[in-house]
Amino acid sequence: MKNQLPLILEPEHLEQNLSDEQCIIVDLSKHENYLKYHIPGARFLDYAKIVRAEKPVMGLVPDETALSQLLTDIGATPDSQIVAYDDEGGGKAARLLWTLDLLGHQHCSLLNGGIFSWANEGFKLTQETGAVAAGHYEARLTGQGVATKQYILDRLGQADTVLLDCRTAEEYAGIKKFAERGGHIPGAVNIDWVKTMDQNRNLRLKPDAELRALFESAGVSSDKEIIVYCQTHHRSSHTYIVLKYLGYPKIKGYPGAWSDWGNDPDTPVEQG
Repeated sequence: MKNQLPLILEPEHLEQNLSDEQCIIVDLSKHENYLKYHIPGARFLDYAKIVRAEKPVMGLVPDETALSQLLTDIGATPDSQIVAYDDEGGGKAARLLWTLDLLGHQHCSLLNGGIFSWANEGFKLTQETGAVAAGHYEARLTGQGVATKQYILDRLGQADTVLLDCRTAEEYAGIKKFAERGGHIPGAVNIDWVKTMDQNRNLRLKPDAELRALFESAGVSSDKEIIVYCQTHHRSSHTYIVLKYLGYPKIKGYPGAWSDWGNDPDTPVEQG
């Protein structure tokens, strides 16, 4: 890689690096959408391969063997610059980048706006798919970037920790539920993940100052450890990447998230 790309990458910047062999572009859109059109050179990755389920708990981290295989299959090595995008605002793509964070992978980017910014602003699209030369990746989970249920239970009520629920207000309140119990983790604040996106700029992130104000207004400050969660740590992976981009130094994601917490009869729950 000539120059490491930024965490949040604009389409015109990616266009300048399409021919770089170290740049691995990963499309996590629906497969039918990938087949219709995608960024030239993009490799398709099925989102189901980057999550694991132990029903009713969803959105768990795959084991090292599975992660090694899928990264090798898309042609990646530990030195690759991996650029991820999808067709839904960045949740799936960000989940891949969060997973790479767990492996200590240094070179990752989220395409700002994903396929929406790329396609709507006239950048080249293709239907062509070619054989991908296998890479070589031995994935090793570092233990960083993950908050387990017990980790959260041990920190409930602590002033130096903020639990950030990235679901809709209805899910947070318990009006809409996708687990045995509805509601939220006690003390959690709520910022729906879509509030970070600019609907008028092809789902790009809002300006940095607006993002900081959004988080600060909910008490999400950089001097605290921030634990993000949603239903399965899909939407909240996007918030994790946004916080990382803004320079928050202590962030963790909760794999399994509400599908874990809300289906456990012994965990405390708040509603409203």
